[in-house]
Amino acid sequence: MKLIGSTTSPYVRKVRVVMAEKKLDYSFELDNVWAATTQVHLSNPLGKVPCLVMEDGSALYDSRVIAEYLDTLTPVCKLLPANGNGRDRADVKVWEALADGVLDAAVLVRLERTLRPQEQQSPQWIARQLGKVTAGLQIMSEKLGDSAYCMGKNYSLADVAVGCALGWLTFRFPEIDWRGDHPNLARLHDKLAERASFKDTVPFEA
Repeated sequence: MKLIGSTTSPYVRKVRVVMAEKKLDYSFELDNVWAATTQVHLSNPLGKVPCLVMEDGSALYDSRVIAEYLDTLTPVCKLLPANGNGRDRADVKVWEALADGVLDAAVLVRLERTLRPQEQQSPQWIARQLGKVTAGLQIMSEKLGDSAYCMGKNYSLADVAVGCALGWLTFRFPEIDWRGDHPNLARLHDKLAERASFKDTVPFEA
């Protein structure tokens, strides 16, 4: 398998963490979707990363689709409950959607600030997106409570998604004091940061 992505994308990081946890072999092909030389559109018509190219040349895209597929490939470190446990599985996916939603809003703010001239930026629109980030972090904190992991005692895809979201906020939005506002999220993030899968995928500018 070949994963097309970048070292800065939190969605790509999620997939890389899952692949590391599942001990899956793959090649990693760097692609900057904002560069004129980008090639990911040849595999993903949406021009987005991550994109997982299979042995037969077909491709999977969207980190949630890829992560769910990868979890079926090996019983090592199951990250999603078995299909028979529908509610727990849905709860994990809600955690993932919440973490990705926080990222979606924050990414839009970054794009507004970096791609649009300052005089054309909308402070109201930026504030609206940052409000989603704040609200999402608050719900994450409330749902986590004093639990060891997002789903209680068991490490899951929910923790992967939340850990990648928090790591990207630290990387791109150091001014957001989510650690001070939500110490329980900080404890979770610090615990996840000790895992090899997270250590090896810390975001950086390639």
